[in-house]
Amino acid sequence: MHDNPKDGPGGAGPRSGVRRAFVASLTGTALEWYDFAVYSAAAALVFGDLFFPSEDPLTGTLLAFSTYAVGYISRPLGGFVFGRLGDVIGRKKVLIATLVLIGAATFVIGVLPTYGTVGVAAPIALVLLRFAQGVGVGGEWGGAVLLSSEFGDPRRRGFYASAAQVGPPAGNLLANGVLAVLGALLSEDQFLSWGWRVAFLLSGVLVGFGLWIRAKLEETPVFKAMEAEQSRPEAPIREVFTTRPRALVAAILCRVGPDVLYAMFTVFVLTYATEELDMSRGSALAAVLIGSSLQVVLIPLAGAVSDRVNRRALYGWSAVAAGLWPFLFFLMVDGGGWVPLVLGVVVGLAIHSLMYGPQAAFIAEQFSPRLRYTGSSLAYTLAGLIGGAVAPLLFTALLSAYDSWVPLALYIALASVITVVGVWLGRDAADAAEEDAALAAGAPQEQGPASSHVHAQPSEAAVSPADVR
Repeated sequence: MHDNPKDGPGGAGPRSGVRRAFVASLTGTALEWYDFAVYSAAAALVFGDLFFPSEDPLTGTLLAFSTYAVGYISRPLGGFVFGRLGDVIGRKKVLIATLVLIGAATFVIGVLPTYGTVGVAAPIALVLLRFAQGVGVGGEWGGAVLLSSEFGDPRRRGFYASAAQVGPPAGNLLANGVLAVLGALLSEDQFLSWGWRVAFLLSGVLVGFGLWIRAKLEETPVFKAMEAEQSRPEAPIREVFTTRPRALVAAILCRVGPDVLYAMFTVFVLTYATEELDMSRGSALAAVLIGSSLQVVLIPLAGAVSDRVNRRALYGWSAVAAGLWPFLFFLMVDGGGWVPLVLGVVVGLAIHSLMYGPQAAFIAEQFSPRLRYTGSSLAYTLAGLIGGAVAPLLFTALLSAYDSWVPLALYIALASVITVVGVWLGRDAADAAEEDAALAAGAPQEQGPASSHVHAQPSEAAVSPADVR
């Protein structure tokens, strides 16, 4: 290791580069979740009337929410396309492209003519823009994780990779803050006529800042090493499926529990609190905002802790806690009262943080550096289809069918069991550290399945990928 004080942690490169990579990673995912929250609110409040007019208001709202689902359905396409490109042409180029795609689509929604102006072209354009957002998001996450983690010390991968994980609570807080300000300053008629557009147009500010940060970055040290060794894959998607099937399955399954738990304590809890507990939407939203605010700190903290303890063990035991907590949560809040609701949401999101903080590093570590962008992107997008995309709908259907919270808790418990299985199938951080050190030292990487399951302890003499420069 170099002892240059200007080096980052563990000698992993200039501190300014590491910090810039961390901020660039966080900015991209914050934009993604800002869009997620703003679009969700707009679909519920205005899109039904403006883009899908119907004699039945509920029908218009359902059609508006269908465009929301399109954003999830298109994510795997982004994972396939941009994940492959990230391992072939580089992390930086792809991340600039995905940020421009997401931001441009969100901005254009803000100026999109409505059905009353251009007729059926309006909802068609909205669906296409939502599809484009999903494609960009599908390629954003994997690259954001690698952007921060490959600039940092591999032995602190949990902390550096958590930059991408801070995006959801940061984006949610930003979106809700913007919506709260607009709601306070504008009348309902003003918000419905033009105020909602402001929330979308503001995404341009985030995009501009993100591009400014990312344009200043160099390519990651790990990808530079891959170029030097001429070890970039020619067909990374095929190689992931043929040589890393266990790694891909582990990475997909480990995401299901956290996604379902997050959907409960940030989305469905609003419905449950207002409809079942007779609380105001403002009270329920305040509980979620408190929990989300704490996550901004808890997620990177959990990532840092996972660098000091066994990452798989922390993830696995947190998944067990995630399966048990909903049973206690519903018993607590059934008696009514805002304080139990806040406590329940805060604990639920704290447990989520213990999984979500280490998650990015854990998923990235399932794949060798030459397949890491492709594998991580595929896992992220495919898991979203069976986790976060359907969870709110299943919660609603279960509560409607059984009129009881027990099926909801059992659903979360099942999702947590699936995550435990994924963590069990995965490999330890030591295996990935060995591969990174071998790449940095110039040793050829194994390209077969065997390299996925080599068990070795990280050496103190291991060379950081940045040392190849």
